[in-house]
Amino acid sequence: MRVYPWKEPPATLVFVGGGPRTVGLLERFAASADELLDGREVEIHVIDPYPVGGGRIWRREQSRLLWMNSMTSDVTIFTDESVDCEGPITPGPDLAAWVAGPGAVILEKAGLEPPGPMDFPPRLVQAEYLAWVWERVVRDLPATVITHRERAVELTPDQQVVLESGTEIAADAVVLALGYLDRLPTASESAWAAQAADAGLTYLPPGYTADVDLDGLWPKDPVIVRGFGQAFVDLIVLLTEGRGGWYDECDRLLTYHPSGDEPVLYVGSRRGVPYHAKLGYTVAGTKPVPTRYLTREALGEGVLDFDREVQPLIEKELAYAHYRQLFSAHPERVRCSWETFEKLLDTWSPTAASAALKVRFFAAVAGAVPDPADRFVRAEVDRPLAGRVFADRAQFERYLVELIEGDLLRRADPAYSADLAVFNALLSIYGVLSQAITVGQLSDEDRVRRVESDWHGFFSFVASGPPPRRLEELLALHRAGVVHFAGPDLEVALDNDQFVARSPGVAGEIHARAFVEARLPRPDVLATTDPLLCGLLESGALAADELFATDGTSLGGGQLQADSRSRAIRDDGSVHPALFLLGPSVSGSAGSSGFSRPYFNGPGFRQNDAVARDLLRLLAASTARKEERHAS
Repeated sequence: MRVYPWKEPPATLVFVGGGPRTVGLLERFAASADELLDGREVEIHVIDPYPVGGGRIWRREQSRLLWMNSMTSDVTIFTDESVDCEGPITPGPDLAAWVAGPGAVILEKAGLEPPGPMDFPPRLVQAEYLAWVWERVVRDLPATVITHRERAVELTPDQQVVLESGTEIAADAVVLALGYLDRLPTASESAWAAQAADAGLTYLPPGYTADVDLDGLWPKDPVIVRGFGQAFVDLIVLLTEGRGGWYDECDRLLTYHPSGDEPVLYVGSRRGVPYHAKLGYTVAGTKPVPTRYLTREALGEGVLDFDREVQPLIEKELAYAHYRQLFSAHPERVRCSWETFEKLLDTWSPTAASAALKVRFFAAVAGAVPDPADRFVRAEVDRPLAGRVFADRAQFERYLVELIEGDLLRRADPAYSADLAVFNALLSIYGVLSQAITVGQLSDEDRVRRVESDWHGFFSFVASGPPPRRLEELLALHRAGVVHFAGPDLEVALDNDQFVARSPGVAGEIHARAFVEARLPRPDVLATTDPLLCGLLESGALAADELFATDGTSLGGGQLQADSRSRAIRDDGSVHPALFLLGPSVSGSAGSSGFSRPYFNGPGFRQNDAVARDLLRLLAASTARKEERHAS
């Protein structure tokens, strides 16, 4: 009888979620495998009901009318020499280079026009790029890769991943990279839905616009829309061009031609204005730099009061970035040296109680920077309609059209490159705030109300707006009578079986049979509908923030808890050594707000590299232990 040598089965790594985060992490896994895996066999399973690469958000099966809000040249999945990580750098094409190179034939076959470096490409272009990157990553992995187009529904204490089909996968390590999670409606949303259904009305709660059923929004029917960000932009695209309308341009004026199937939209929000257009230019040498005032040293130790100790430093940080760029790039528009003005900023206290000190500071700024358009006042940037009251809707709409037209001109003009400096400062500030949250320096109330609501809202308003073309289209839709502007601080109520909207700054009411909350739902893992996470949270295998205000009022759930190495924290505070958590539903997860830019040392790259190397060491050690046990 022939005796065959015993062979240990390969180490098994399971990813739940097959979107861009998994692709990026596996790229880093492949980069360090030769160094850390020591030739051991690995089997990798990726579980996602959507195609691996793009996942749900970046899938191929969505409207080609929907665009990214990043330029082609600002997106990459690959590391470059700017990335500060332990693993080797393995460059690959960013989206712009891919479009001009290996992606050209792929896009032609898909019937997609290749975008230029400064274009905002359709999301389907990014879907094709991610699919190509996935194929390259799989080719480079020293592992067998198996994909499962279904959901994972359970993770047992002995690391068995159970799929909805009943398949079980024994894992040595598991990575949960689930992306944005569906969640149960809030009590308020449920009440709205029930009341609307009883009255025969259409109510659409917060959600991902590409997945929302819009059939209840009838042609030529008035619709109240609350929300002026990316979800709104997607909504108007699907309800206009998506219903057969089209644009043409004559004498440099964009004109919309309705199909007749569009509803009439009345849009408002807390600010009452659309998000700022994305900047339409780049300036050599401008990039995020380390913060000057909002530093780890300045924040110190212990729990911070956001309004008193953090917000003033953010205020100074943004002002510093703005004026430093203004003074260096446009010295003809200032009246003193940068050294003099820098000292003024260093001594400035945004929370100074004395009105005289505030007046003195702003007088000094006005003397140094004569043109008000060159000054930075965060409150005015944040709420451009604050304190304004309009006698009628026509007056308000004329004012808002002028505001949007002015924004389009400014965001296309590098003469206002101080705006780009503020954008970069926002990114640096976000990194410091994420770290402060991770180490527990902010109370639950400050985290939810000040960071996740106020600060994130400001960040999105200034830095995550639509491509400029979308605001040009918005103005064309307004001229065509398809879109009207409802005003700031928009309040909506149900009255006599109809929705009624009112803005305290604009006279008059709006009546409609349909109401859309055009925004993403607030993350709350305790309200998730995902069966895998529900089971892990219920068993205590995962811990999540349950947030409360200082008066004991519940603020809902927050994010999953992970340690500094992205390992899951259990409900008892212990760390799971072989379960890793990444993505926007995880406290402190880096790079969750979007794709990294080339030559930007993106935090997501750094985290992916560290986790990939931990996984490789863990798998190698697990296999070595099995071999030692068998040998003994």
